[in-house]
Amino acid sequence: MTRYRAVLAIPGMAALMSASLLARTAITANTTALVMFVVLALDMSYAAAGGVAAALTAGVAVSGPLLGRLIDWRGLRTVLLGTVTAQVLFWTSVPFMGYGVLLPAALAAGLLMVPVQSVTRQAIAAMTTPVQRRAAFALEAVQGELTYLVGPAVVILLAAATSPGAVAWGVGAAIVLGGALIGLLNPPLRTADESEAQAGPRPPRREWLHSRMVAVLTMAVGTTTLLGGIDLAIIAALEATGQVSRAAAVVAVLGLTSVIGGLVYGAMTRPMPTWLLLALLGLATMPLGLAPDWRWLCLAAVVAGLLTAPTLATVADAVSMLVPAAVRGEATGLQASAQSAGIALGAPLAGLAIDLTVPAGGFAAAGLAGVVAALVGLLLSRK
Repeated sequence: MTRYRAVLAIPGMAALMSASLLARTAITANTTALVMFVVLALDMSYAAAGGVAAALTAGVAVSGPLLGRLIDWRGLRTVLLGTVTAQVLFWTSVPFMGYGVLLPAALAAGLLMVPVQSVTRQAIAAMTTPVQRRAAFALEAVQGELTYLVGPAVVILLAAATSPGAVAWGVGAAIVLGGALIGLLNPPLRTADESEAQAGPRPPRREWLHSRMVAVLTMAVGTTTLLGGIDLAIIAALEATGQVSRAAAVVAVLGLTSVIGGLVYGAMTRPMPTWLLLALLGLATMPLGLAPDWRWLCLAAVVAGLLTAPTLATVADAVSMLVPAAVRGEATGLQASAQSAGIALGAPLAGLAIDLTVPAGGFAAAGLAGVVAALVGLLLSRK
């Protein structure tokens, strides 16, 4: 725990992590809030709700490198002012929108989503020493796991018990407040030495988007493809045994063990290569479908959970080390887009495997995606 105390003792780090946690929890739950609004308030189908969620997610995936490049060019506060304003306009208007307006508005809101995740990663790279960085990125990965555990569940409970429109306002308020707090903190995105070096011309993309960087981005896609497929595979496997109501327990085990794994990994003295962690995660995922009931599935999921946050942390750490500071915003935006693409790909891939084979095939497909991405990443990094 000494490593984590040292990281949180860095001036501004604890405040940054707190503001980031608030905003990321709301951002993680924003598609859930829109789904609940379309289904409960507009009384439309889940397919229609999925269309709105997909529009928002697509906007976020496309805008990642664009907003990152804008941060590199114009600075953090300019981008936060624009994106926070856009989120105020969108979320305050959601309860008054019909579906025809909500669909394109969700796409626009995704394109102008507050880039909390990429900004937090840039700030970590600038505020920490190389010795502290792995522990800091482990904390950031743990933070991400906590948002997935808390955000969607709270939104579902509140939307069912109160008003979906009011919940949308609450989600928007948390995004805006978190983004505004980060703007007030104005964390450094460059070290002093990096700021001086940035005075020169911007490095062309061909100089930093090399095979090693492509390898890391490939593994970022593979990691979230695996994670996106696991959730669907859990539901399918438990539905086949008449235990679908226990899916939340399995997801909770995955989340909690991921938190533990991230904390343990960040405290380790020696790092592990990203490709190895991802390959182990894929191999641990494939046999989950052999579990006969939800209890065994919880037990079998422990190893995969312990490897999840460490894999995500090493991806973020690798991106921060492989690119010049002058393009770090665009690079972390590319990482965010790669992970969003993986999440969007994971569920359809697992679903196709389930439809063509058996429910256990979803775990096999998700795990295989991770192993293949790890091998491709290994080959590219050695090129």
